[in-house]
Amino acid sequence: MAWDIAHRRYLFRTLAFMAGYVAINMAAIRGAFDDRTAPGSYALGLAVAAPVAGQIWATLALMRDADEFVRAVTAKRFIIASGLTMAVASAWGFLELYAHAMHISAAMVYPLFWGIYGLVTPFVRTARV
Repeated sequence: MAWDIAHRRYLFRTLAFMAGYVAINMAAIRGAFDDRTAPGSYALGLAVAAPVAGQIWATLALMRDADEFVRAVTAKRFIIASGLTMAVASAWGFLELYAHAMHISAAMVYPLFWGIYGLVTPFVRTARV
């Protein structure tokens, strides 16, 4: 399958935003956020949200720039993945509340979403509802 311009732009944007996401998280792993009293810690903590927002924008830009079929299939995958992510996150939250399950950071919702998106992608191959 030949990649059209919309998919090439999406790939470039994804790689750029994920490089920032990985770089900030690697800095955190290496101790950049260990000094929680530093005023810059909040800015660095919020900085990781910028690539997340950028990736969502990249997906929306793909949908805007692609043909109707790609737009519809991508939207359907995005909606299904969002719904399943909300269901899993809500279920885990209730398990934390009522069953004293181990706490998982809300920051894990983003990778969970893209993991679920990747899982549903092979099964959602049509724009039909």
